[in-house]
Amino acid sequence: MFTSYGQAVDWIHSRLRLGIKPGLRRMEWMLERLEHPERKLKTIHIGGTNGKGSTVTFLSSILQAAGYHVGTFTSPYFEHFNERISINGKAASDEEIVQLVNVIKPLADELESTELGGPTEFEVITAMSMYYFAHIQPSDVVIYEVGLGGRFDSTNVIHPLLSIITSIGMDHTSILGDTIEEIAFEKAGIIKNGVSIISGVRQPEALTVIKERAAAIKAPLYQLGKDFTVDSALPLQKGTRFDFQSLFGSYGKLELRMMGEHQAANASLAVMAAQILSSYYSILIEEQDIRDGLNNAYWPGRFEVLSESPLVVIDGAHNEEGIEALAKEVESRYRDKHKEILFGALKDKKLDGMIAKLDSLSDDIVFTSFDFPRAAGAEELFDISQSLNKRVEEDWKSFLEQAITNRNQKDLLLITGSLYFLSEAKPFIKELLDKK
Repeated sequence: MFTSYGQAVDWIHSRLRLGIKPGLRRMEWMLERLEHPERKLKTIHIGGTNGKGSTVTFLSSILQAAGYHVGTFTSPYFEHFNERISINGKAASDEEIVQLVNVIKPLADELESTELGGPTEFEVITAMSMYYFAHIQPSDVVIYEVGLGGRFDSTNVIHPLLSIITSIGMDHTSILGDTIEEIAFEKAGIIKNGVSIISGVRQPEALTVIKERAAAIKAPLYQLGKDFTVDSALPLQKGTRFDFQSLFGSYGKLELRMMGEHQAANASLAVMAAQILSSYYSILIEEQDIRDGLNNAYWPGRFEVLSESPLVVIDGAHNEEGIEALAKEVESRYRDKHKEILFGALKDKKLDGMIAKLDSLSDDIVFTSFDFPRAAGAEELFDISQSLNKRVEEDWKSFLEQAITNRNQKDLLLITGSLYFLSEAKPFIKELLDKK
């Protein structure tokens, strides 16, 4: 039995040595031993390449505005491990994490001795979350974010009220396949018999895969751009405004605190989900709940302005599509600013495409590394870059101290790349800004 939070979290992280082991049999084995807590939950399942976390946040915020007790399971965490398992935006307590680990560890030990092998870190945390929402903090609705892919992701043991696929892009190709169709097939694995599926996917070849899967198992499909639309998306000084239209009704001038046209698209998926839940599942959501929920929604590290003067922005753009959305937003908001970018990434990403886009966006680009097993080396990133104004800063803290202290008011300092990097950098930057 663990008695301290530190011991419990160390044990969870020790499971990382098992890597990623696709498949649901270990999850099913553990859930059977736990008497199927997932069957006690009303769930919503959200997968996709980009936009999952934001869509979880928008939908959770709408449901909270309507008065519901909403659980969320997300990854990765941003500043504190416990954030991954939250109720109404409040992370599970340290004591609850210890309690959950003491429930799951004996099962993990027993599973280790079977032919299935021990559960991975993500499987352990997923099982913990299901027990938590069923027995420790019972919830009206729980929103599950897919970890990787969909078909064999450990969250795919749930039978949700509805499913959402936000987008599809070329990420995790070594595991999910190296064509859009193959990746779409894995993501479409979360579509269940007769369960409504909402899609924000745009590529025709990916949409074909999703449509075929939905039709084969009679899952009603609602497509962004066809069954519901985002119109008149407009950047605000501190957010985004857009109009929404669907089969169920229209709302003008919805406002978000999150910036970017891509966030309007993510928010529209949450609005469509709210309309389906209200229309078919007796989950009472009024128009004002939708407006308030969207306006209250906050998700750290997504085009987040940490300071206006000096201008410091962080954005967890960790793949090509994310970098593309980031570049579009920077160009629309800060075209006339001198742009200095600090970039740290994981080595298993398609780094050449990401860095090429950042090269063309930046006036100066700085490459660094950070303390994480899969982090790319700063020199490796530097070598990929074609920029004429590039350099390596191994000590990103020292770089940020100098950069923030000596900022010109006409400059933009943009810190981007892996969310693991941003989760380390953000608290440090806030500390620096507080000292100014």
